[in-house]
Amino acid sequence: MLDSALHRLLHPTTTRLAQTLHHRGVRANHLTWMGGALGLVASFSIANEAYYTGAAIGIVSRICDALDGAVARQTEATDQGGFLDICLDFLFYASVPLAFAYADPAHNALAAATLLAAFVGTASSFLAFAVIAAKRQWHSLAWPEKSFYFLGGLTEATETLLFFAAMCLWPKKFSTLAYGFAAMCAVTITTRIWWGWRAFAKPQQKGTPE
Repeated sequence: MLDSALHRLLHPTTTRLAQTLHHRGVRANHLTWMGGALGLVASFSIANEAYYTGAAIGIVSRICDALDGAVARQTEATDQGGFLDICLDFLFYASVPLAFAYADPAHNALAAATLLAAFVGTASSFLAFAVIAAKRQWHSLAWPEKSFYFLGGLTEATETLLFFAAMCLWPKKFSTLAYGFAAMCAVTITTRIWWGWRAFAKPQQKGTPE
């Protein structure tokens, strides 16, 4: 829900940083790998109850994630880069609830499992729509630079990162936050399935869905 607004706000800054990194020889895939690795380090820190450290490293990881696409667009974005980016993103998202379950299994395990199940729903509905949209050669007007059709929802990357940060700041409230965010994810899943069901009921056509 917030991704588009945040993207517009940060776009000038990320573009300038991307230009600087590109001129210094930094490639988009370097940033993607770095972001993925830092995301796992953040989760390892959380699992060992170093919550503030995990939050800080996680934010740096997401900065790398924001910059890799901008750097790629300095030359030409590739399918290989888009594939790597989405895989490592979802691994990061899954690793954080798992880390909280490891940190305090007695109190966090069930809430973490619920949130992971919700993430499976948001990820599958997101990717399923993207697959059929690619087959129909649809292009997103909101995210034309993306490697695939980017379908939004109530819970996107920005909301996920904010909740992860809140969980690290108030780890004792993890269960409450996890159940609350899982409920928000349920809204996203429902709206995506409804939107996809309506959109794909129409005859196949190129361009963009109505």
